[in-house]
Formats: sequence, C-alpha cells, structure tokens
Amino acid sequence: MNERMTRAREAGLAQLQPTAAQLEHGLELHQSCTVVESYGFAPRGKVDGDALHRAVEAGASELELQDIHERSLLAGFLDDEAVKAEVLEAWEAAGVTCVGQNAGEEGQSVERLLKRLAWLTRVTDRLPDVIAKATTPGDIHQAKARGKRCLMFTGNGVPLPEDWVSIEEELRYISVFFDLGCRMMHLTYNRRNMIGDGCMETANAGLSDFGRAVVEEMNRVGVIVDTAHSGWQTSLEAARVSTVPMVASHSGCAAINPHPRCKPDEVIKAIADTGGYIGICCIPHFLGRSGDINAMLDHIEYACRLVGSDHVAIGTDVAYVPQADPAEPAKVPTRPSRRARWENYWRPGTRGAGSGWGTEEQVQSMAWTNWPLFTVGMVQRGFSDEDIEKVLGGNVLRVAGDVLRAAGHPSE
Repeated sequence: MNERMTRAREAGLAQLQPTAAQLEHGLELHQSCTVVESYGFAPRGKVDGDALHRAVEAGASELELQDIHERSLLAGFLDDEAVKAEVLEAWEAAGVTCVGQNAGEEGQSVERLLKRLAWLTRVTDRLPDVIAKATTPGDIHQAKARGKRCLMFTGNGVPLPEDWVSIEEELRYISVFFDLGCRMMHLTYNRRNMIGDGCMETANAGLSDFGRAVVEEMNRVGVIVDTAHSGWQTSLEAARVSTVPMVASHSGCAAINPHPRCKPDEVIKAIADTGGYIGICCIPHFLGRSGDINAMLDHIEYACRLVGSDHVAIGTDVAYVPQADPAEPAKVPTRPSRRARWENYWRPGTRGAGSGWGTEEQVQSMAWTNWPLFTVGMVQRGFSDEDIEKVLGGNVLRVAGDVLRAAGHPSE
C-alpha cells in the first residue's frame, strides 16, 4: 500500500486494537469473501486542474466546469498510467469485488442522470478485463472467480422526462436506464420531488400517489428501490408498496444517532420485511458518537440485532482519492462565490461543523481502502463467519437476484 493507504490502515488499527488472532482471521476471511458494496464510489481519478484552468480562462459556464471536474474524477485516470495504477492498487487494498456505483447525478432529469452513467460506461468499456460492468449477481461471482473488479450502476434519482403528459409517459425511462445497466435508483434525494419527501424535508409527508406508481414500475422492470435519501415516512410507505426487496443502501440507525439520513427502527424493520437491507455508511456525522470505525461497527451490530444479519450491508458513501489530488485544484483560478447547489439544501443543524463529514482521524479510520478492517471489527465483536459474509456482500447479491428474478430476468 502507498503512504495514504498505510496511514489510513494505521488509523483504523489504532481504533480497533485487535489481537493478532483476530487480525489474522479477519484478513483471511475478507480475502475469501465476495465483497459487494451496497452503495459507494470506486477509486477515483484526480481533478484535472489544467483542464479546469483553461476552461475558466475561456469563460466556461459553471455547468461546463462541473462536467470537466466530474469526468476527470470518474474516468480521467484512463489516460494517466500512474493514476490508473494507484486506482487499481486501492481496489486491491480494499479487497472489494463490486461497488454499487453512484452513476447518476443527484436529481431526476434524464439528461442530468445520463452523464455519470456515460462516463462510467467508458471506464468499463476501456478496462473490461480489469473493471467490468455487472448487471447480475452472476457477473459479480464471475469477477471474483477471475480476480477482477466490477461496477453495478445505481442512479441518484428516478429518470423522468418531466413532461407530465401521463403517468405511463413519465415512467418510460425506468426501463431505458435498466437496459443501460442501472440496477438501483433513489426515489428522492434529500428534498421533496413528485415521488415523495426527501430526508431533509421537515414535513415528512411520505410517498405520493405517483410515487406508488414509480415503486410498482421499478418492481416490474427489475430495478431496486433505494430510500437512502428519502424521508422516514416515504421510506416506510415505499416498503409497504414494494412487492420485492427494497433497501436503504447507505444510511445508519437513528436509534444510535437521530440524524435525518439515518432510519428509525420502524423503517429498518419495514425494509427487512420486504427481504431488503439497510447499508451502513462511513460518514462520521451520520454515525454520531465517536464518528469513527467503531461507531460504524456500532450501527452494523445494532441493525443485525434488530432485524438479523440477513438484512444488513455496508455502503460506505466514500471514495479513495489519489495522492496527487490536493495539488490539482490549486491550479484553478479563483472564481466568485457560488450559491449552494439544490441537493445541498439541508435542514438547519443537520450538516455539522465545517463540511460535516468528520475529523481527519475519523475519516481515515473508515477510509475506503480499510474494508478489510471492517471485517476484522466484526470478528472482534463475535460475528460468525456466515453472518460476516452476508454483511460483506451476500445480502446485496441475494437482493439483486431476487429483484431480477421477480421481474423475469436471469440473475446468473
């Protein structure tokens, strides 16, 4: 591992302090498991500061600058051999076979959701023997057997043309995005939309009549319903409407930390009743208490005790960023201050101090490359190997297969 990964590993070990036997068993178990992240980001490229500098000097719009920034993060490493090698090194250190990859910018516009999906498709097209696109659990099992990595695409919104001609007309892009490889979609992203209330809406009004039609269509097509950023009532009602397993892919337990991005017991139980799972994230402010790897393990342990190990997964919601990254943004000329983006319109008091994502020590202990330590931590807490295997990926594989089969699609 490089210096960044080593520092993170040391920070995690300092928090856990496992015995030699626990460490050895945890690392061996992690290597043997098919590890599937329920939601997150594959290791990223670096920001292309030179491209952004040229664009600013040329008078580019904020939207154009954003596209240059995101494309360089998601796919820019394809043309930089040093960064590509570091990205693959991070995959190896993490021991992750598949990432439920954020592949659609936050929102519901078709045009907006297509961009990340296109850039990440370029990655899997260019590196099919290293990072493949997975559309079934069978693809993930094959990747593990061949020592490859893969991405299963998920969208941060349901694609809607927003013409509002008819319900059927609005739903037609769900199957289009399924055909493009998208296997999971957020119903809402923080704020209210035509489907339901997001987690940052104080009103917490729940799922709309149109939202019920959306859930039914996602069930029919074979797309997993994700309520990670949905309000508690929206999540509860989606679970009651769904006839197949649905999820909260990257969240936490509100009983431990009553943050809007976490879910209360009632919602977690309703999700489990569908056959689905709650994915525990690695965002310190959502986890509460110490906000480090032990806090994350607290949430995993609590959820397993509440609904059983068949209904818990890990969706870190964090990414590995190359060591060269901090130097690149400095190349971009200073621009006037900008207003916060719509999806970052949070309830007052819910974002935390500064960025709200935690101290350096907290973040490092749960770094994406520390996945093997998540396994070590579960070993420490007395989880059986069978239960750990479920949390590490077995539950994600099961739910993906169940949803596909219910819609009449092959899962292998």
